[in-house]
Parts: sequence; structure tokens; C-alpha cells
Amino acid sequence: MNEIRIILVEPAGALNLGSIARVMKNMGLSTLILVNPQCDRFADEARQMAVHAFDILENAQIVADLPQALQGCQRAMATTARARSLSTQLEPPKSALTWLLAENITSALIFGPEDRGLSNQELNYAQRFVGIPSHPVYPSLNLAQAVAVCAYEIYQLSLSNNVDNPSGYVSLQARGADDNFNPVLGNNATIETLEGYYADLESLLLDVGYLYPHTATARMAKFRRLYNSANLTKEEVAMLRGTVRQIKWAIENNKGRE
Repeated sequence: MNEIRIILVEPAGALNLGSIARVMKNMGLSTLILVNPQCDRFADEARQMAVHAFDILENAQIVADLPQALQGCQRAMATTARARSLSTQLEPPKSALTWLLAENITSALIFGPEDRGLSNQELNYAQRFVGIPSHPVYPSLNLAQAVAVCAYEIYQLSLSNNVDNPSGYVSLQARGADDNFNPVLGNNATIETLEGYYADLESLLLDVGYLYPHTATARMAKFRRLYNSANLTKEEVAMLRGTVRQIKWAIENNKGRE
């Protein structure tokens, strides 16, 4: 059974939290993670909006930052309305969310704060990006509305699966998924494994002068997009990290020989 985490980064409204808990339970989702929440999940407003889904809030995990929320995840998708700031495609929910429903993985759907959305740094942790099409006169959705749209699409996808499947989610292979979706073998690298590789790679590129401290974040964002789109396995990331470490070792051991 795969797990889909709903991750809210710095949510500020108790009413929104209650509404999100309710729609999650309506649509069969149960794992809620709050990153540095700016409101009380146990507030009366949250309880009133959650109604019979208050247990979602009671069981919600509180973490300090997004990397903690993503520990153990193989796939992460972020919601954003800022397509121009991304070098990769912004996808609609109906087609994009299938990617999170593959079997034998833990995946995450990330939502930003009500007032600003996800920052570029926060978007760097995602492998794919979803945007909700809306009227250009007023395209911005409320946080709870955005979660509701995505949760509904996830539930609709789950309905096409066999009702006897205890996971409640749909197999990509069973649905005859589009060839653009890579098959999942159950050994995808976790987000924290990828982050370890990115740290090693950035250190090496700084050492050799390919990156400079004042531009490293922007340049590394492009490397992240490249590798995140590849759905790397644990073994592939281990190979990449081994290559980087061997290069660093060779540089250190050849200093002063020239």
C-alpha cells in the first residue's frame, strides 16, 4: 500500500486546516504533515470546519522544515501558479496526479502558504509541478480549495482500481498508463537520498570553480530539475555519489604533484 502525504508549508489559517482535514477524509486521504504551522490546528475554527474529520488534525505530524516532511518519500509534487519561474512543465491535476499513485512508494503533494505560495527554494524539493487551471480574471485559489481539487482528482483515479485492493489506489500498469510515466520498481531513491547527492555535487562543483557561492543556488536548481525528472533509483544515486566522491578524492590527492 502506497502512502500519499498532504504537506502544508506554514499554513496560517485554522479555518483552512479544518476544511482541508474534512476534504481529505471525504476523499480517502489520511496523512497530513504541517511544516512550521502558523496557526493552532486544535483551534475552535479548525474543529468547526473539520466536523467528523478532526482526527486528521489530531494525527497530523508537525515538522520544522520541508526536508523533514519529505523523509522517506520517493516522489514529491508541488502545487504552484508560477509557471514562468520553472524550467519544467506545469501540469494540470487530472493528468499529473497519476504519477503519485504508483504502487509500493511513498509520495507527497506539497502546498505553499496562503499568502505567498511555495518559494523557489521549496519548489526545488519537488520532482514535478501541478497547477490548477482557473479563470484569468481571478486565478488564485484558496489553500483549502486547491487541496480539495487535488484530493478529488486523486479519489477519482482511485475509483478505477479494483475495490478489493486494500491500498485504495490505482496501479499505473493496470490502467495502461501513458508511456511518459516511468514504471515503478519499488526502489526509487528517497528525497533525502537525492538531497545528499545534491549536497555532494554542489560541494564538488564549488571546489572546481564551476559554481560560485553567489550563483550556486540558481545553478543547482537546474541540476535538481534534470535529476528529479529521471526518477533515479537508489542504486543510480549511489553510483552518482560514488563518482563525485572519487573525483573529490582524486583532486585532493593530486594537489601539489604538478
